Amino acid sequence: MKIGMILDEVFPPDPRVENEAVSLVKAGYQVFLFCLTYGNEKQSETVNGIQVKRYKSNKLEYKFSALAYTFPFYTFLMQKKIKHFILEHKLDAIHIHDIRIADTVFQANKKIRLPIILDLHENRPEIMKFYPHLSKFPGKFLISTAKWKKKEEQFIINADKVIVVTQESKNEILQRVPVTADKILALPNTVRTDFFENIITFKEINEAYINKFVLLYIGDTGIRRGLMTAIEATKILSQKINSFKLVIIGKNSSDTILKQLVKDLKIENYVDFLGWKDPKYFASYILSSKICISPLHRNLHHDTTYANKIFQYMSFGRPLLVSDAIAQKQIVESANSGLVHQERDVNDFITKTLELYKSESLRKKLGENGERFVKEEFSWEKKSKALISLYDKISV
Repeated sequence: MKIGMILDEVFPPDPRVENEAVSLVKAGYQVFLFCLTYGNEKQSETVNGIQVKRYKSNKLEYKFSALAYTFPFYTFLMQKKIKHFILEHKLDAIHIHDIRIADTVFQANKKIRLPIILDLHENRPEIMKFYPHLSKFPGKFLISTAKWKKKEEQFIINADKVIVVTQESKNEILQRVPVTADKILALPNTVRTDFFENIITFKEINEAYINKFVLLYIGDTGIRRGLMTAIEATKILSQKINSFKLVIIGKNSSDTILKQLVKDLKIENYVDFLGWKDPKYFASYILSSKICISPLHRNLHHDTTYANKIFQYMSFGRPLLVSDAIAQKQIVESANSGLVHQERDVNDFITKTLELYKSESLRKKLGENGERFVKEEFSWEKKSKALISLYDKISV
């Protein structure tokens, strides 16, 4: 069976897309990946068994993608590429990654009528409400999140199967869209075993933090990720914890706000903004930390998803400190792998951090619980069996 995955982004990197595709390839399926290029990357190459096919794009096309459900330009521009991809590789099924490109694919598939699997990486209409460009002119007037939500619901109804990231996301969809539960598969983001088994450690990272009590954050640093809570807490924690250091790996256009807050609080010596790092360094940073954090703000999107970072943290036996965003709270409490603080509550963040600081045995117990949970129950290899089963049923 030939599966055509559609991603209107560059590839790599995209851990979820790669994890799914690699698992399907190992299960005996041929996977062709439609993706975009804005430079001189190879038009066609094989990456970990995935047959990657890159189609030229440009800045104008990228800008039109934000208006996909305002004006039909993006659908029109992309449709010819999608049709070519489908017919060129004689596909048997189409797997759409997220909704921005979904309308194009449904239009291109009208006459071909292949089975369509819609993979919702996030609640895009909800998270768009927090995009800075949607709060000001012209985005505020041109882009309607209500239209995106209506389109998403239409795609869910029209798809043959739908994949979401959490059970909470599945429950939320079932409350508002007239589809049956068996149409939706909850397939969580987590880590492949090679993330924690085949590691290379970097001595210079360990040496840089060997005498520090490190709180570590890895990932997008947008304001909604909650790092202002951790930074404000650092003012007090740096006075109560010897050799305290908040280490932030990641970036976002709003980093100037976070860095200004650090300056205003006069805590520059206690916060390291390292920018984005190649994932090959993640293991060394996690192993150099004492506590790993995910202080997400609560909203409908964050309540129904969880970031891959929490499983990366757990896989190396580090205790977590996470906000009470519902999905991540549920999984951390279920695994007993960390403590939960009230979102945006600086005092609660401080209290829970100090509780972990004062008890090495608690940190050890929570870390071991998380490591065991990921390795025995929640690795990608175990969770991806449901994805393979989904395609096995389609291919019959």
